[in-house]
Amino acid sequence: MKHHVVAGGAGFIGSHLTDRLLREGERVTVVDNLVTGRARNLDQARKHEGFRFVQHDVLDPIRVEGPVDFVWNLASPASPIDYAQLPIETLRVGSEGTRNLLELALAKGARFLQASTSEVYGDPEVTPQSESYWGRVNPIGPRSMYDESKRYAEALVMAYHRAKGVDTRIVRIFNTYGPRMRLDDGRVVPSFLGQALRGEPLTIFGEGKQTRSFCYVDDEVDGLLRLMRSVGHHEPVNVGNPREMTILEFADAVEKTVGRKLPRVHKPMPGDDPKQRRPDIALARKLLGWEPKVALEEGLARTLAHFREN
Repeated sequence: MKHHVVAGGAGFIGSHLTDRLLREGERVTVVDNLVTGRARNLDQARKHEGFRFVQHDVLDPIRVEGPVDFVWNLASPASPIDYAQLPIETLRVGSEGTRNLLELALAKGARFLQASTSEVYGDPEVTPQSESYWGRVNPIGPRSMYDESKRYAEALVMAYHRAKGVDTRIVRIFNTYGPRMRLDDGRVVPSFLGQALRGEPLTIFGEGKQTRSFCYVDDEVDGLLRLMRSVGHHEPVNVGNPREMTILEFADAVEKTVGRKLPRVHKPMPGDDPKQRRPDIALARKLLGWEPKVALEEGLARTLAHFREN
C-alpha cells in the first residue's frame, strides 16, 4: 500500500484522482485549503480507511508524518474566473506552493508530479501542439497569472530534478470536463450545460470559431496515473483528447445531449483567449500506451446527469 499526498485533492481533477487511488487500495492524504476546492467532492473518499484530509495552504511548509511515496501537485485555481479573482494567490501557488511540495518530495524521497496546463502554449502558432513547442504567451496579459505560474512551476520542477535529484514528472493537461466541475467556474462545458439546464441562451464568445479539445476526467486521471507510474521520463507530456472542435460545434453537441434547440448569444472575445487547442499525444501513446476512450457524447451525458442531480 503506497502513500500519496494529493495537493488540491478537493478540486475537480484532484478528487477524481483521489477516488481512483483509494479504489486501488492506496493510502491518500489530501491537502487543500478549500479556496476553490469543495469538501463535498471528497464524500466518497471519506468512506475509505486509507483516506486523510488536511485543510492546509501549500503556501506554508507542509509536514506529513511517516513515509510518502508520491506527491501530486494539483493545487491551483484553474478556471478563468477563479484566477482572475485570485491573481497574486495563483502566482504564489505556482511558485511558493510548488517549492513547498517539492521540498516535501525531497525530504521523503517521493516521486513528484506537477500538473501543468496547455495554457503554457498560449495562443499557439502551430497545431497540434507538441511538447517541443515553446508557446506564444503574453507575460502581462489578463491570463498571465495562470500561464506564467505554470511555466515557472515547470522550470522549478526541472531545476529540482537536475540539481537535487527529485524524481519528477510533468503533465500538460488540456481541456478536461466531467462531474464535480462547478457550474459557475467560467469554463465552456459547465457554462453551456448550466445555461441549458436553466433555459438560458448559450454564451458564445466571438464568432465561436475558436477550437478546443475535450477530455473526459476518467481518461485524464488514467493518463496522470500512467505518467506517475512510468519510469525515466522527466520532461512534459501532453494528456488530452486530440479531437478538435469549434465552440459552435461544441454548442451543437450540447444541444444533442439535452435533446432540444438552444438559443445563442454572442459576446466579445476575452483578452488573450487562445484561438486553437489541440494536443499532439504521440508521446503519451508511445511512453504511456495512453489515449482517451470516452467519447464526447458519452462524457457530456454523464456530466449533464451529474449537474441535474446536484
